[in-house]
Amino acid sequence: MKREMDLVGATVLFLITLPLQILIWAMVKFDSPGPALHRQRRFSLGGGTFTFFKFRTMFVDARQRFPELYDYAAIVQRNGNVPLKQEGDPRITRVGRWLRRSSLDELPNLWNVVRGDMSLVGPRPEIPELLDCYSPVERGVFQVKPGITGLPQISGRNRLTVAETIALDLEYARRWSLALDFRILLRTLQQIARGRDAY
Repeated sequence: MKREMDLVGATVLFLITLPLQILIWAMVKFDSPGPALHRQRRFSLGGGTFTFFKFRTMFVDARQRFPELYDYAAIVQRNGNVPLKQEGDPRITRVGRWLRRSSLDELPNLWNVVRGDMSLVGPRPEIPELLDCYSPVERGVFQVKPGITGLPQISGRNRLTVAETIALDLEYARRWSLALDFRILLRTLQQIARGRDAY
């Protein structure tokens, strides 16, 4: 039932938002050099990986210009469990800031859901660089298909620390139900409308 809900919901949303996605694609291309879509390897169900799609919100040479901001393990170890996403991030483009505040940069995730890589609700798919931040128990989050939104996204989102985010994702993996998914989806729509904790 969860897969059927994902497939129907994501397909409908993808088709409805397709004109908006085309407009965003043009805005990203016009705003800064580089591809409009950002592709990245992310961990999936069972610890495998898949190609994750979203609209590009950073400069294409951000890793070369700000290498210190990509040493995620060192950041967590040096500063304790602090939010990895900070306000005023110099890597983010002008259009990228608007996309992140509105969460519209995530629209291509709908294609990942249609393909079966992701679910509408679940732990956000993790980047390989942060895998070492997970304890053996915390890696239980990889026993659930990753999602576009989840408990962290309605409980503080970017203001949460890495540890808080992992704890909420693990709680979701333990408590999962269709009723919980519906509640998270409704709360997510409220969060997006208010633009809360997004940057």
